[in-house]
Amino acid sequence: MAALGKRSIWSWCRSRFLRIAVVPLLTVLVCAVSADQTEEYLKREHSLTKPYQGVGSSSSSLWDLMGSVLVTPQYVRLTPDQQSKQGAVWNRMPCYLRDWELQVHFKVHGQGKKNLNGDGFALWFTKDRMQEGSVFGSKHNFVGLGVFVDTYPNEEKQHERIFPYVSAMVSNGSLTYDHSRDGRPTELGGCTAMVRNLNHDTFLVIRYVKRRLTVMIDIDGKQEWRDCLDVPGVRLPRGYYFGASAATGDLSDNHDIISLKLYQITVERTPTEEKADKEVFIPSVDNMKLPGVEDAAESMSGFALFLIIFFSLLGLVFAGVILLIVYNKWQERSRKHFY
Repeated sequence: MAALGKRSIWSWCRSRFLRIAVVPLLTVLVCAVSADQTEEYLKREHSLTKPYQGVGSSSSSLWDLMGSVLVTPQYVRLTPDQQSKQGAVWNRMPCYLRDWELQVHFKVHGQGKKNLNGDGFALWFTKDRMQEGSVFGSKHNFVGLGVFVDTYPNEEKQHERIFPYVSAMVSNGSLTYDHSRDGRPTELGGCTAMVRNLNHDTFLVIRYVKRRLTVMIDIDGKQEWRDCLDVPGVRLPRGYYFGASAATGDLSDNHDIISLKLYQITVERTPTEEKADKEVFIPSVDNMKLPGVEDAAESMSGFALFLIIFFSLLGLVFAGVILLIVYNKWQERSRKHFY
């Protein structure tokens, strides 16, 4: 009986060990394997990584250069630390992914002291590509998504935020980025990000999953993502282009892109979500009125109201004519019957 009791206790301990120690360990291993599989979804046709072989110089390259860009084996410099420079790099391949994540490894550095540097750089997912302009080296009336790393405050008497500042904007072409006000009237959200002259790596990630736009930063050297902005109801069409641009003015900085890595994100959707997830043709944000969309909607609703009133009046007139005809016929029959 004693031996049986010992075996029973041993069996109980072994089962408890399997349940408490082994099962969680297997769970961790499975999660680790699943996490490693993310690499399988790296979309190389939309990614820019070392050693940048053929970038901008080969007809087979997937990336085009514009402006003052310098390609080295270690980085792609969008602008040097010199005044009045603009540069950009654009992917040649349109992206048709429904859910994606863009991981950006960058470095901003220069000789200027605090608030004596500028202007910053932008990351794009837009309908048009390779078009110079006043918004960090790209066009101001863009169609799509822009994420901005603004390193200099242009707006005077601005005390509500600390620069450098990261923000995002969605436009259908009717909105313009107001550089004099640091894009505040049209931004979806943002955060302070002290990214200049750091001795460790700095990263930014743009995640677009299930119509939700999330921007996170890793700039403290701790290999931890920190939330910057999270906006639901963002509707971006497919077939747009990824790019990065930067600009300097009277003040300057080196704006370096070390890598752009695009990942395809696979997520499950319920039948209801699939039905609601219709194809998008014009960029928009739920509960945010974009001028072009608003005007079109107002003009359409006004026209619809006009049609309703017009046909209602026409129906009343038609009904009146019918009633008049019926009344006249009734009177004629009444007269004949009387005589």
